[in-house]
Amino acid sequence: MRVIEAGSLTLEPQIAAHADGMFVVLSDPAIYEYENEPPPSLEWLRARFAKLETRRSADGHEQWLNWVIRVPTSELIGYVQATVRGEGRAAIAYVLSSAYWGRNLGRQAVEAMICELVEHYEVRSLYAVLKRENLRSMRLLERLGFSVAAPEQQLTHQVEPGEVLMRRESQKT
Repeated sequence: MRVIEAGSLTLEPQIAAHADGMFVVLSDPAIYEYENEPPPSLEWLRARFAKLETRRSADGHEQWLNWVIRVPTSELIGYVQATVRGEGRAAIAYVLSSAYWGRNLGRQAVEAMICELVEHYEVRSLYAVLKRENLRSMRLLERLGFSVAAPEQQLTHQVEPGEVLMRRESQKT
């Protein structure tokens, strides 16, 4: 993994040392309106980030690529991540502090990660799962060329009720 410059943002490979700064970001209740829940403790987050530093699943079949997002003031504002699977497929996810919503920074960070995945990891099919009510995230993905996956793909990916699978096919340019 490498550092990615994305306009005014820097995407740094996530390591356990980022846990302290990211704990503050991930404690923002606004980001959990539709998704997941905050980390239970700073110690838990440190251990989670340390595990993710392996960059591989336990069985070795998936690459775990996680970057923290840093703004010019050196503040961490979120993360982007990809689980790269065989045959050029990757599931992506992202979290951005609500203080930075509406500034196009989420799109900038996700777009930079996608370019990295296509150029350096040979990813061609991208997927994201989100809650149907999370219109902000859905719009971000649509602006990046994602569309709602076909019903049979929703079934194949075992999407839960109330969730939607969005996908995008990328071509290396």
